[in-house]
Amino acid sequence: MRAVRFAEYGGPEVLESVEVALPEPGPGQVSIDVAYVGVNFADHKARLEGYRVPSLPYIPGLEVSGRIRALGKGVDGFTVGQEVAALTEGGAYAEVAVADAVTVFPLTAGTSPRTAATLPTVLPTAYALLHSVGRIREGESVLVQGAAGGVGTVAGQLARAAGAGRVIGVVSSEAKAAYARKYGYDDVLLADGFGAAVRELTGGRGVDLALDPVGGDVLREALGALAVFGRAVSFGNASSAPAWQVGQPELYPTGLSVGGFSILNLARTAPQELRALAERAFAVPGIELPVTGEYALADAADAHRALASRTSTGKLLLRVAA
Repeated sequence: MRAVRFAEYGGPEVLESVEVALPEPGPGQVSIDVAYVGVNFADHKARLEGYRVPSLPYIPGLEVSGRIRALGKGVDGFTVGQEVAALTEGGAYAEVAVADAVTVFPLTAGTSPRTAATLPTVLPTAYALLHSVGRIREGESVLVQGAAGGVGTVAGQLARAAGAGRVIGVVSSEAKAAYARKYGYDDVLLADGFGAAVRELTGGRGVDLALDPVGGDVLREALGALAVFGRAVSFGNASSAPAWQVGQPELYPTGLSVGGFSILNLARTAPQELRALAERAFAVPGIELPVTGEYALADAADAHRALASRTSTGKLLLRVAA
């Protein structure tokens, strides 16, 4: 089968289209004839610096849509040929991918494989950040870094659906700000000096909940923008900054809390909890994530260039089969 992999770390040029053996599903797994693959920032970090890469060569890709090809031992509730979306441990940049059955979801009526490929990581992640970890309450204010990206686009809509009083996004350009305003955000700020701008927007109060995928100094600035008893949730380290520490001096004076979330880690440590979380997330009506770039599988390097440029919005997909 065709697949795209890398045998060394580096820029998008290390991605190569190759022929590899068909993977077979193990116990509790299914194999999927892939239609579309979601492109995520985690794929970029895997290629660039080995994020979550067990060994080389490595086929990246964490989410797919397509039809079930084969069922592993002990799998029930699915049928060969059934249309599904799935979260994978990697290996999705290929014509056939393998996923644990617990992270495979049948497509609902009217959901196309193209649309389904945008959601397996993004929608449960955004839902968990707001509800499971962030514990948003009606009327609260929310600050979201990366508001024009995949998680950010969905988080703005979910925050609005949860009854947030004010939803503030942070982006890197005016073009991204115009995009984010279409997806639930009341205000969209540019990243430079956003902490002071948040205080100004909220009359000095700050926000109740801040969601951060950047880490480093950006996360610290978000902590400084929290209201009394505010909560921050870290869900990435896009800056590749050194591991940060937070303790009594930052948390005690105003009763702040810091949480964290990784959908990939939850898939490994508590897959049934992830499934329950995903089912709640998919049940929220009206959430959309526009596909803003679609590439052939062999052109995965171009998708990575677009992602790394930090100019892309919404969701990028690889098209594997019609």
